[in-house]
Amino acid sequence: MASQKRISKELADCSASPPAGMSITLASDSDVHKWHITLDGPVGSAYAGGRFGLIVSLPTDYPFKPPVVTFATRIYHPNVTNDATGAICLGLLKPEQWKPSTRVQSVLEAVRALLVEPNPDDPLESRIADEYRANRAEFNRNARAYVNKYATGPVTFSSAAAAGSAAGSGSGSGDATGGKAQGS
Repeated sequence: MASQKRISKELADCSASPPAGMSITLASDSDVHKWHITLDGPVGSAYAGGRFGLIVSLPTDYPFKPPVVTFATRIYHPNVTNDATGAICLGLLKPEQWKPSTRVQSVLEAVRALLVEPNPDDPLESRIADEYRANRAEFNRNARAYVNKYATGPVTFSSAAAAGSAAGSGSGSGDATGGKAQGS
């Protein structure tokens, strides 16, 4: 029950004062463990002008276990699987680095920061990371093409919703390049 209280408080705090460029709703009014986040692509990034759906799944033993965060919107990014699961590699979500004092708002801010400055040294998509390092102009073109193809209409949360549930342990499937999901 303490988990439910903490989640409800964090939801109220995030809803009252959401991170920049984000709006937060529950996937279902009866389930505080699954949040839908709409993230506007940060100005000045390759993702500017896009609107991305994120799904935050909070385990029943949150905050002692990290949330599972996935992109519902396809995105061209070295730290996000280039598939419908949208698994994210973010250091603070790694089970060995997670701290119960970390709040969802901090996680959301870290995801947004990852769009501003990808981390090619800890990729889920090695090819995209290599392109980001070696040919930034080509990376930016490809990222903008994905924005135009996948992130310009209304945000939908169905594509990764099932994957977010399936990856509830925070150890998603990774990608064909050998990457590891969630906290890679």
